[in-house]
Amino acid sequence: MPTPAHLQYEKRLAAGKARRESCSRTLQAQCLLSPQRDVVDMLRQTSAGRVPSLIPLRYSRMQASPFAFFRGMAMIQAADLAATPNSGITLQTCGDAHLMNYGFFASPERQLMFDINDFDETHQAPWEWDIKRLAVSVVLAARNRGFSNAAARQAVCQLVGTYRKRMQEYAQMSQLELWYCKVGFEQLLQRANSDSIRQQLLKLADKARGQTQEKLLPKMTVLEDGSLRLRDNPPVIFHMQQQDQVWGNDEHWLGDGSSHDLLHTMLAEYSATLKEDRRTLLSRFRLVDAAFKVVGVGSVGTRCLVMLLQDEYDQPLFLQLKEARNSVLEPYTQPCVHGHQGKRVVFGQRLMQAASDLFLGWTTGPGDRHFYVRQLRDMKAAPALESFDSAESLAAFGQACAWALARAHAKSGGRAAEMAGYIGQSDKFDQAIASYAMSYADQVELDFAVFTAALAEHKL
Repeated sequence: MPTPAHLQYEKRLAAGKARRESCSRTLQAQCLLSPQRDVVDMLRQTSAGRVPSLIPLRYSRMQASPFAFFRGMAMIQAADLAATPNSGITLQTCGDAHLMNYGFFASPERQLMFDINDFDETHQAPWEWDIKRLAVSVVLAARNRGFSNAAARQAVCQLVGTYRKRMQEYAQMSQLELWYCKVGFEQLLQRANSDSIRQQLLKLADKARGQTQEKLLPKMTVLEDGSLRLRDNPPVIFHMQQQDQVWGNDEHWLGDGSSHDLLHTMLAEYSATLKEDRRTLLSRFRLVDAAFKVVGVGSVGTRCLVMLLQDEYDQPLFLQLKEARNSVLEPYTQPCVHGHQGKRVVFGQRLMQAASDLFLGWTTGPGDRHFYVRQLRDMKAAPALESFDSAESLAAFGQACAWALARAHAKSGGRAAEMAGYIGQSDKFDQAIASYAMSYADQVELDFAVFTAALAEHKL
């Protein structure tokens, strides 16, 4: 006789399968565009509120390739996805699940884990929006590396197939099993199907283990007048007193003598968002220095600071304060329910990751700008696009990302059985997403051409 748990599992599978009536898996192949889309106008929208003098640097990084442009403009695909059919199953999504937003980092227990590592756009949304963004990024990465369209499509099919099979497994786990589940370095290494992929994983792991707080100290700091100071490396990292013009007239506080007082206020508010034991740990460090840091592609021009703190033995703690703006998904889903964009990022990260940074929290700066806080580069490492020297290595990394994404969705939504029922066990969903990804990658290349033309014509 079936157990109550099995009956509930079957009921949820059936509910997911029934959702195909309103949005079949074949419909997921449709590549529809927002009727209001205007690429140049969207670029202007995403640049509003950023540090004006850094916007050209942002555009320069996006101009490198269609893949870089895609990374920097999540807003465009968000608008287009909102115009396409979806399964109706919503949950906490990453919001920007492209290929380069996955990598290794250390759990609080110092175990090397593989997971999503960027949650700036996290928000409640249809789960398949994440898988579609990941799939398109794989196609663009394949084209960037000179691989054939056939290889790109195959990589996407393998990626979605991995997601599908993992979701079938997660659908049969209890909620506690899902909560404790993780993708560790050793698990990935055991599943590496070639020596070259295994060597790439080992190289990444070595890089991650070299990114501890202590090992960052000589790379990030210099000794001046007997005190440590963050090393200037413009335009990537610099002290605001040297380039305070980037902040605008209303933010002169970062270039005057009161900056440390203000940062102490921000740190105090941030400390209150930590668990009590971690708040106690933070209290054993003192603020030594702070500098502006330019990060990523899509985040260039947002306010991001690096702070150097030291304990009584002068051992370092590097914290990163990163501005949290509204998620690009918000206009097409629902308003933020957290009352603070930094809290939104922290909530999404804690909910989706298997384990999160010990020092993850949020705070508010001048002008009511919202920030979230985390450690800087704490055993973090991700492959560069150029490291994919074969379609096989790219496909393998895509499958690792799909595994991590499936685990994150199963944990965050608690609806793995319903999702598994919708996806099914055949490759119909895989093929649909692959068709979508190939078509949308073509559209990204057209949008990239519009972007480069606008730059050439000085419209941006």
